[in-house]
Amino acid sequence: MPLDPQAQVLLDQLAALGSPPLNELDPVAARQAMAAFAGMAPPGPEVARLEERDADGVPVLVYVPGTPPPLPVLVWMHGGGWVVGSAAESDALCRIMANQFGTVVVNVDYRLAPEHPYPAPLDDCMTALRWAEAHAADYGGDAGRLAVGGDSAGGNLSAAAALRAHAEGGPALRFQLLVYPVTDGELGHPSYKENGEGYLLTADTMRWFWDHYASGEQRREPYVSPIRADDLRGLPPALVVTAEYDPLRDEGEAYGRRLEQAGVPTTVSRYDGQLHGFYAMPSFFPAAEKALAEAASAFRAATA
Repeated sequence: MPLDPQAQVLLDQLAALGSPPLNELDPVAARQAMAAFAGMAPPGPEVARLEERDADGVPVLVYVPGTPPPLPVLVWMHGGGWVVGSAAESDALCRIMANQFGTVVVNVDYRLAPEHPYPAPLDDCMTALRWAEAHAADYGGDAGRLAVGGDSAGGNLSAAAALRAHAEGGPALRFQLLVYPVTDGELGHPSYKENGEGYLLTADTMRWFWDHYASGEQRREPYVSPIRADDLRGLPPALVVTAEYDPLRDEGEAYGRRLEQAGVPTTVSRYDGQLHGFYAMPSFFPAAEKALAEAASAFRAATA
């Protein structure tokens, strides 16, 4: 279907700013640009409790809704190509999910590449995941109803964390929410050609992200490219959300199919007309409200 008119408005606004693409900036300048973009969004709703914590060396933000305990726990890994983004820039989205999902959210501020390439970001997410399991009760959470989730590179880290948790014998997970996840370091799926230019996230920017995060040899490892894992059996149920006009669309959907083939209860939900990044902007995209409602329903069912 055609590009969502709201998406075109966003693209036009960004074009009017005249900012260079991220891949033409150094990482520090790219982070500043992304922080400025995130700062244009309205703040999220109030939550009953919000704390900054040190999760065994990894900074996290913990959100607790007003829902009566015991609560499930969602460990959220932000997007940004492993190079840009932060927990603070995901604050509004995490507030929304905490309230709408009825869950404690642990928002992980993992280290960024290129200063800290693979495996540092994933190691931080695993540390935070284990901390969330150990400290769930501090927030009215139930350590037996633990989930992971993330968008874009955060979706990659979530999928990889689910693989690692399964291989390492825990923490046990009930659900994985993979929002337009990066799953394949080859960058060869058809949507890279179809949507590689002109739709916010470009193929050139993804190459720039990958070049900062992982070497060519590393990109074939399953914890870097989850679609390359030999065996996906036994992983937690998944919702994979994709956007039609996104270079990452096909690799996310292909990973969803692999999960299904491995017997993992999986829903792959493409949002037609949408750009990469839409899920985090419900104030701008009505489709994001629909995607959040779908995610909340799937999350509650899996963690009931």
